[in-house]
Amino acid sequence: MQSRNHRRRPATLALATGLATLLGNGPAQATGDTALERVTVTGSRIARAQQEGPSPVTVISAEEIRARGYRNVYDAIASQTQNTGMTQGEDYGNTFQPAASALNLRGLGPNHTLVLINGRRVADYPTAYGGNVNFTNLANIPSVMIDRIELLSSGASAVYGSDAIAGVVNIILKDKASGVDVNVRGGYAERGGGDNQRLQISGGDSWGDFDGVFGLELTNREPIWADQRGFMDSGPALDVGYRRNLQSGQYLGPGCGAYAGIFKGSLSGNGRRCTTDQVYNDYWTLQTAKENYDGYTRGTWHFSDSGQVFADLMFGFDHIQNNTRGPSFTSPDFINQGSGQLERWYRRFSSEEIGGKTSNNSKWREVSWTGTLGLEDRIGDTSWHYQVAANRSEYRSTRSTRYTPLAGIRDFYLGPQLGTRDGYPVFDPDPSRLDRPLTEDEWRQFRGSLVQESKSTSQTLSLSGNGDLFELPAGPVAFAGVLEAGRQEYHIDTDDALADGSFYNTSPAANAGGGRDRYAAGGEFSIPLADSLLASVAGRWDQYKFSGRSEQQKTYNLGLEWRPLNSLLLRGSYGTSFRAPDLNYLFQADSNGYTPDQIDYYGCSQGVAGACNRGRVDYVQSGTADLASERGKSWTYGFVWSPTPNFDFSTDFWRVQIDDLLTSLDINRLLQQENDCRASGSDSASCQAVLARIDRNAGNAAVDPNQLQRVRINAINAASERVSGLDLKTNLRWGAGEYGAFSSTLGYSVVLSHNYKEADDAPSEDLRTSRNNTDWRSKVNASLTWNYGAFTTTVLAIRYGSVTNAAADGRLSPWTNVNASARYRLNERASVGLTVNNLLNKIKRDDSAGWPYYPTGNYDPYGRQVWLDLSYHFGS
Repeated sequence: MQSRNHRRRPATLALATGLATLLGNGPAQATGDTALERVTVTGSRIARAQQEGPSPVTVISAEEIRARGYRNVYDAIASQTQNTGMTQGEDYGNTFQPAASALNLRGLGPNHTLVLINGRRVADYPTAYGGNVNFTNLANIPSVMIDRIELLSSGASAVYGSDAIAGVVNIILKDKASGVDVNVRGGYAERGGGDNQRLQISGGDSWGDFDGVFGLELTNREPIWADQRGFMDSGPALDVGYRRNLQSGQYLGPGCGAYAGIFKGSLSGNGRRCTTDQVYNDYWTLQTAKENYDGYTRGTWHFSDSGQVFADLMFGFDHIQNNTRGPSFTSPDFINQGSGQLERWYRRFSSEEIGGKTSNNSKWREVSWTGTLGLEDRIGDTSWHYQVAANRSEYRSTRSTRYTPLAGIRDFYLGPQLGTRDGYPVFDPDPSRLDRPLTEDEWRQFRGSLVQESKSTSQTLSLSGNGDLFELPAGPVAFAGVLEAGRQEYHIDTDDALADGSFYNTSPAANAGGGRDRYAAGGEFSIPLADSLLASVAGRWDQYKFSGRSEQQKTYNLGLEWRPLNSLLLRGSYGTSFRAPDLNYLFQADSNGYTPDQIDYYGCSQGVAGACNRGRVDYVQSGTADLASERGKSWTYGFVWSPTPNFDFSTDFWRVQIDDLLTSLDINRLLQQENDCRASGSDSASCQAVLARIDRNAGNAAVDPNQLQRVRINAINAASERVSGLDLKTNLRWGAGEYGAFSSTLGYSVVLSHNYKEADDAPSEDLRTSRNNTDWRSKVNASLTWNYGAFTTTVLAIRYGSVTNAAADGRLSPWTNVNASARYRLNERASVGLTVNNLLNKIKRDDSAGWPYYPTGNYDPYGRQVWLDLSYHFGS
């Protein structure tokens, strides 16, 4: 299986009547005699008269999300060219977060992008990505309430604090509406599975001094199973059941005859051993089953011409199911009293035996909410505004799994223990029980659920203000400042049944959790040096307190905008950034995992079977409080050219570097060091520390001597990473007379270099060309829209560059996916739409390493998906 709208700048800048992101998203009110449209742009707290600034920002409107065939908010952001990193998603297998969706801007990892809702932080997903790093889940944001999404793809810690190293995603929700809109949508996947339905209801109005909006999004989606994709109809041959003499290695079972009818009858044997190629596609979900009940509401009371009190609440109640494997039983190594031999017995259970594959589904029930209460007003008749806001976000996840049988299964197959001999338990089992399928009633007595409760919270109290400080010949110097205090926490409570013997062959799992307090102060200046030259300077101080200690970080950002022509903007920025240690790295209890492609060097030298080949090595990872923040730097420089209102083009070079990067101890290096220490016989402190991290059978063990059991690792500040690239964007609009109007967009991102060092004394690895890296090196996003009377249609094509294949011995060719949508306005209130994803109905294949025969994490295997929707507006 594989492992795997640019505006012309006026001569005088009208600035700051509301704090950018922290002052909400209502329309800014102009001051002075001339009203200039000002926009709030992510990356600054100072409102400005144009969208383009010193750092490139991509804006995705609500209409673009619908017209380009994006399935949800996550799909819209992940499709942008800056998102070149692969992520483990819902089809990736038995991961820590199949119910969640994560971004990976610039290939720097999900934990290096700051995600904001209305400019404010939200709680992390309570389970760490890959068991390592904390991240924000984008799978449950109601798209019905999206006003726009802004993506700043450069560091911004001087404005926002921790996490904003690779970039910032600010999801801005609606704050005003008139009437009620209803949208009903249904769809399916042509190749099978994935039937889905969605109901959206949104609306709002103004009643005197009060504005209110609301939105509710209900979705239901059936899973897509591996056996619904014909190219995945066979996987690796895996054992169905066996009895094995461990001393001779001989298999003792009767073969496949007794198992007829299970695993769809696809069994093969060599007389005493029975296997099937249907294990994975019998249980595996390529797309999770989902029920989402997500919503948002906001109310604003305007108590004066400039003052308002506001409150908002976003919530989600989500049910998710997935499946990646069926249940199995592996006996302990035991002395068979009947044969007198040391044996091991094994059974893998089919869906026919357990009452259908859905009875084995893992289930998540998730509840999340984010709420804000705030007050903002102008100070007298000045240009100064202030805001006080309190925000709290909470995310709870309950995971229930069923693939571990109850403890009674051991007695069912082996009978009571009759004592011990030579350190092994003695049983006198009946082979006929193992050598046949179970009935559903028999399996039911072994079926139980293991439950894990996870919770994360984030809360912030902020005071912010902005206004004009003084006048320069070219215009006012504007200032924005912020004071913040906040706290983050997470807790994971494991099932007590892991320790009380209720389940077979489980060991206790410790609860984990912890928290930290944070305090921050920041300021930002916008300085018009000349009519055509604008400078921006931002600085911020952050303090984190955790584990009985505190850490301070100071960051700054410099930006410059020069407009030698009204149609041309030359820009550049430089900033420092940081990321506080992941809570999971600080407070993680022992967590089990494995690396699939590792040589056991000492085992190889001792002749351990398979140790010289690349294979699975288990590890245990634990948290450590002695971690420092990661430190980053970022550069951008480029230009925006807009010679006419109907055409603009931009090019930006970018570079991001991270030092003191948190990484887990390198398993490969530990195993090499172990081999060197054992070969030399050294008992130095460093060798003792290395050997203490390696669990291995004794050299004189009766079974599997010198067999590697596990490696013990934790996070350290040791690595560094450098990535650079180029972004190009262009927009073109033209009329066609009686044939309507057209518009097109083109975006292109290319990674020019990407280097990583595990430690200061380690060699630098070129990730751009590395066969261990599955990120894209380039990405193109192009769309064409035609508006003709009441009819609108859009075609979107996304081209992904080549990636490493699963076997890591070559590269897969570039891949292009095409979406299309069409909408017809029936009258002023009603419209009907058709959306097709993967218009060409193609699936990217990768046969290099066997099942599942496609590049998981990079592309999905869904094929063509079709949706039909109907919208209707009630009210004015």
